This record gives sequence, structure tokens and C-alpha cells, in this order.
Amino acid sequence: MDQFSSHPLYRRHSIDSAMNSLWEFYKKKFLALFIMSLVMSLVMQYASSLVNMKELSSITDPMVLLEKIRGLLLPILIISLINLFFTTILHYYVIFNPINNENTVFTSIINSVKYFIPYLIIMILLAFAGSIAIILGIFVLIVGAFFAMLYVVTLYLFILPVMMIEGANIGSTITRTIKLVHKNFWSNIGWVSVFIIIMLVVSVIFSGIILLPFTGSFVKTILNPEDATKLIDVTSKPLYIILSAIVSALILPLMPIFACILYFNGKAREEQIQPISTVNPENDKVRVEDLYAKPYSEDHPDNPEKNV
Repeated sequence: MDQFSSHPLYRRHSIDSAMNSLWEFYKKKFLALFIMSLVMSLVMQYASSLVNMKELSSITDPMVLLEKIRGLLLPILIISLINLFFTTILHYYVIFNPINNENTVFTSIINSVKYFIPYLIIMILLAFAGSIAIILGIFVLIVGAFFAMLYVVTLYLFILPVMMIEGANIGSTITRTIKLVHKNFWSNIGWVSVFIIIMLVVSVIFSGIILLPFTGSFVKTILNPEDATKLIDVTSKPLYIILSAIVSALILPLMPIFACILYFNGKAREEQIQPISTVNPENDKVRVEDLYAKPYSEDHPDNPEKNV
């Protein structure tokens, strides 16, 4: 773990310092992260466009619809596996590149392979356990379901940093992930909530922008069901695929960076690492009264008015 003490994200954070660190890291590593994410997004967008969702919307027979969905399970599974592998690569780069410049994009692709199978197994277990938690949450209240989803997302964010830094043992990763999430439970849940809200807002804004050339109005497309059905045709157009990939490439790196911030914050708090102190700018300002000599007290021996 000593090698990670020099990692720029390794420190105790507040919510403000977490967001500042996320932004600074994103800017510093932007080019490499953007290029990796762009390639990943283009592959994912193209693969997703091959799945004919328009055909499903025109089927009214439930049995025929079920049969078509079964036929799409394999392509969707392959797309999901590709997405998981790309996620592993991004996390590896964010974790290891800052401590050693020799961990380039290419070495990240190669070295992240050994984490893929354990990560896949844990994700299957998390999906199963998360589904049960969400169902139980629905029985309690709708709010319980949202809280369960938020808890599952928080667990998900810790998995790869724990695995890559502390070892790829599946059992140890699960135990350690749960421990770190519960260590600062409400803080972790709160930070993840803020992050999700920011991601949703940014995604909606960018989605509206890239749909303008095709629909003319993002709001109109949402409110008008007839226009909404046209979105399926739009998603298969080359220009939309490229624009959507660019938007995804801008957003994708934020999640592994934030995941590392969560992990390093929890680890630093365990080791009682002090946060980076910030200098109060008020203390550095020159005040007007500092330009003049302070008056002597009445009983000071050098006071010229004492003997008057």
C-alpha cells in the first residue's frame, strides 16, 4: 500500500475536496482518458446499434416478443462483457498510472485482464444480491428501493479499487468492500448521491445537445410519444453514434476517478492520514493598519506623550 501514498487522490477528503480532486485529476489526465473512453464508446455504440430494438417496439404478440428478446440475450450479454472489460481498463489506468508513468494505456489493457474474471464473478453476485435488496425495498416503501439501489451503487464503486490495490481474491474483495462502505456509511452514501445527481444532470444536458440535429427539440421529443419513437431510428445513424461516443468519452472517466476517491478516502481515514491543509487566503492579505506603526500604550516608556 506504501506505493499508493503518493497517489494524488490518496488522502482524507471532504465533499468539497473530493469534487476538486476529481476535477483536477480529470483535467490532468484528460487526453489519455478521453482517447481510451472514445474508443470504448465507439465500440459500444456500434455494437448497441446492431441490436434491433425497433423491431421489438412493433411486436404486439407477447409470445413473439418473448422469443425475440431471447434471441437478443446473447448480443446483449456480449455487449455487457465488453463494457465490463473497458471499465476494468479505465480503473487500472486511473489507479496505477499516477504512481508509475510506465503504466501506459497499453500496459493497462494487458494488466487489467487478470482482474476481469474475478470482477465478473463479483458483479454477478452483486447483481443477484442487489436485485433481492431492491425487491425487499419495494415491499417496505418506494424510498426503500431507491436507497437499496444507492447502496448497491456504492458497493459497486468500491469493488475495482479494492481488488486492484489489495488483491484479486474474490472473498477478500467482497469482505473488504463491505467494510469500507460501512466504515463511513452515511458519508459514502451522501457522496455517491451527489455524484449520481451531477452525472444525471450532465448526461441529460449533453443528450439534449446531441439530439438537436435530429429532432430539433429535446423537450418535444420527450413529451411527444410519436417523436419519441423516432429516437430508435436516430440511434442507428453514423453521426449520432459519433456524437454519442464523444459525449460518453467526456463522462465515462469521471466514475473510475470518483471510485478511487471513495476508496482512498476510506483507506486514509483508517490510517488517520491528515488532509492536505489549505492556506487561508485572508491571512495573506495586507491590511491598511499593517502599513502604519501601532501606537504605544499609555505606560510604555517610549511613549512621547507620557511625559507631557
